[in-house]
Amino acid sequence: MIKSLYIKDFALIDELEVGFDSGLNILTGQTGAGKSIIIGALNMILGERADTEVIRQGADKAIAEAAIQVGENESLKSLLEENAVEFREELILRREIRQSASRAFINDTPVTISVLKLVGDQLVDLHGQHDHQMLLRDENHLGVIDQYDAIKPLLKEYREAYEKMKSLRLELSALRKRERDLMEKTELYQFQVKELEEAELSVHEEEEIEAEMNLLDNAEDLDQKAASIAEIGAGEDISLMEMLNNIKLTLEDMARIEPEFETYLQEVNSARISIQEAVSFAERYRSRIEFNPQRLEKLRSRQSELNRLRKKYQRTIPELISYYNEIKKELNVAENFDLEIEKLETDISKQAEILRQRAIRVHNERERIGEVLSAEIVAALANLGIGHGQFRVDVEWKESDTGWIQIDGKQVECTVNGCDDVRFFISTNKGEDPKPLAKIASGGEVSRVMLSLKSILAREQHLPVMIFDEIDTGISGNISEKVGREMRKLSGHCQIVAITHQPQIASQAHRHYRVEKRETGDRTVTQITPLSPEEHIREVAALMSGESISDSALSSARELIERVGIQN
Repeated sequence: MIKSLYIKDFALIDELEVGFDSGLNILTGQTGAGKSIIIGALNMILGERADTEVIRQGADKAIAEAAIQVGENESLKSLLEENAVEFREELILRREIRQSASRAFINDTPVTISVLKLVGDQLVDLHGQHDHQMLLRDENHLGVIDQYDAIKPLLKEYREAYEKMKSLRLELSALRKRERDLMEKTELYQFQVKELEEAELSVHEEEEIEAEMNLLDNAEDLDQKAASIAEIGAGEDISLMEMLNNIKLTLEDMARIEPEFETYLQEVNSARISIQEAVSFAERYRSRIEFNPQRLEKLRSRQSELNRLRKKYQRTIPELISYYNEIKKELNVAENFDLEIEKLETDISKQAEILRQRAIRVHNERERIGEVLSAEIVAALANLGIGHGQFRVDVEWKESDTGWIQIDGKQVECTVNGCDDVRFFISTNKGEDPKPLAKIASGGEVSRVMLSLKSILAREQHLPVMIFDEIDTGISGNISEKVGREMRKLSGHCQIVAITHQPQIASQAHRHYRVEKRETGDRTVTQITPLSPEEHIREVAALMSGESISDSALSSARELIERVGIQN
């Protein structure tokens, strides 16, 4: 339950802090006093959209914070742990709205607004005035049925089958598109494969051609230079090698006398060996030099062909080889499209049967829940003054020519939420056939249907808090008292915070609060005050007779409140 609510600099609220009790908490006050502002602040705490206009004039930010007792809640605990928020049995939800940004916190840990909303959805059902209109739209009726716990595991299994079916169908669609695209390119690919195969490309061929052409281009120069090296060892008068040998012998003689010459002897000997090796290599290399203009021309022609292919395909030779492998593979795939498509169609057919079976289980369970809900709403409406009411939940297959599955010879459309259309039908008068809920003219009847639904779903969902913003629209008198009794009864399952203008509903409060607007200096502020038992009586009397409270109004209010005690 909501233990406390703190609001600061929000619209007309300067600063407000209030504690709520378990049971039925009623808020009353004149129109414009600020009751809806409090609901707006609660909405903001629960993750609903809020803009900077809510910031009180002259303030930097608007703050709304609620302490909510949640007890043990494994689902909520898992959600918080997934988002790195510590779970406690009492959670502090806080929202700040600044001109520049909005911030949200759970237990002082920053969270996104979407996480705040997910947490709020597990804690509080806030029924605003617009929810009446939501109930009248057929597309929202499926969501009411799917709030029952019994449907959730079946829906989970169905969605798994649906997602797999969707994936297979997307794969088939992509394969068929690929087939069409390939058919358009087959002739081009076949030509390119032939051209590249005939080219016999090699990854390093360009470098090899360039290296060989360099040798052939410089063959004559290489031969001349190699010959000049070879001549070093074979001069006409005396060769360099003979000179080095003479120096070596002389240094040997000198080293025997003076050891310091030993170092130079080794260096000369090393130089002599190195020069001899260079001369020998030059002589051998000359025999390998190739003078081949024909080969050079052939290499130039090959180089020109590779350049042409590179320019044509806008790819390097290694990229051309990869491209060749890709398009050859594509052509191979094109030859096997029929087999691939046939295999996928077989898989889709098998998956369609799995999806069909799971869709039927969801459909049947929705029908069962619809029957249970109908009976419960009829009973609830009887308690709210609609004694001859009828309520029916129609669950019908969603037919479509493009449906994925067949049931009873019909093509049925599948969505992530199943294959059903759900619609609520109602009759509030004896002898009338049920009609779509949207056909109900009376706002009071819609209010009673909504309260009946909320009462039933509160027990099903085990939400700790329900908030009603003027659910009593369009009702009065004896019916209001019945609505109040139903709300008080519902508060035995969860805490209820409700705004009302009806004395009969206010009289049912376990705790009554007055919301009023006051002028302080040059500012107008909204305040909320918990009422004592005597103030509770006077506030109920004021709802009956207005600001001027008569003795008869006080007597009627006291009698109304005493009747609550007798009934409970």
